[in-house]
Amino acid sequence: MAGAGSESGRRIPYLFVAAALALPGAVNAGEFELRGMIEPEARIFTQTASSPRQKDTTLAIAAEATAKYFWDNADQSFVFTPFARLDQHDNRRTHWDIREARYALYSGKWELRVGFDKVFWGVTEAVHLVDVVNQTDLLEDPVKQEVKLGQPMLRLRTAQEFGTFDVFLLPYFRERTFPGADGRPATDIPVDTNLTTYESSAEEWHTDFAGRYSNTLGPFDIGLGYFQGTARDPILQPAFDGAGNLVLAPFYPQMKQASLDLQATIGAWLYKFEGFGRRELGDNYAAATGGIEYTFYGAFGSDGDLGTVVEYSYDSRGMNQRNPYQNDAFLALRWSANDTASTSMLGGIAVDTETGALGFRLRGERRLAEDYRLSIEAYVFGNVPTRDPVYHIADDDYVQIRIARFF
Repeated sequence: MAGAGSESGRRIPYLFVAAALALPGAVNAGEFELRGMIEPEARIFTQTASSPRQKDTTLAIAAEATAKYFWDNADQSFVFTPFARLDQHDNRRTHWDIREARYALYSGKWELRVGFDKVFWGVTEAVHLVDVVNQTDLLEDPVKQEVKLGQPMLRLRTAQEFGTFDVFLLPYFRERTFPGADGRPATDIPVDTNLTTYESSAEEWHTDFAGRYSNTLGPFDIGLGYFQGTARDPILQPAFDGAGNLVLAPFYPQMKQASLDLQATIGAWLYKFEGFGRRELGDNYAAATGGIEYTFYGAFGSDGDLGTVVEYSYDSRGMNQRNPYQNDAFLALRWSANDTASTSMLGGIAVDTETGALGFRLRGERRLAEDYRLSIEAYVFGNVPTRDPVYHIADDDYVQIRIARFF
């Protein structure tokens, strides 16, 4: 087990970004695009916090911009997307990130990308088991964990008649973000990232590799993936900080993972599956999730579509802190109004078939005007026993309201 790296060793490799930023300046004038958003946010927690330092309401504001530059008949491009958030109470959630800073070169059936980028693998709704390239930004999406940090990478892709191949070289690892002692939702015992350790002696500079083959065969969309390197989901181990307080220290093991994601579209039916087999710390285990989605087009005689989702998740490790969906069912309804305001809503319930714990989700979006969007999210937990993996956030039910202004 390697010790925690120095502060300089944990910094994002800025030379990697600087080299990419310099690329567009060396070429002739091309096409430039700029867009972005500013998004105030309010979170209202409906239960008393487990710590007196945590508040029942918090305000925050986020900003994100994306600059795109194309030249050489769009065969070369550069994209830069910075993100920043200011939080009222949690100094860790006051953070910034480079979501994208990548150069791309297209040549026939080949594509090369270098820089900070985001990659998504997976097809299911409740949990994305196979999505392992980018690190989770837990500060932005503490429950569903779909928001990702930018990942330094070299990516080579080729699209052939027999499928698409992606190969990734990942030279730098980014630690998972965690709320501070004032943040909610959060574990009852705070996570101290200063005590982070790694299985690899190279720590965050361990070079990871990934590959993926994808193709469409009739009604089937198939993806086969492989990853070898530092696990993105840490093991949280009890420890004591410098002041003698009990904390959780992240430990990042090495892993090898083979994965499959599959989706079949047959009329109004969607059949989805994703799963992996993983070797880690000398053990082999597997996890899988899958389900069915059916859409009622023009539901109730309206222009809207109503989708029904049923999924189930299984993890051979049984109950564990790293994957709360070890034996869970997920039921949801998705509504899309198909109106000019792009109104949509998703409501669902996750049921742990082993512990009986319940988790409710609700998300709705609507464009208020041409440049404004309102989004509302709510997460509520019920009947959660102390042995359930989500017990540490079971007293953090909250409603989140965001109004984004786009430019």
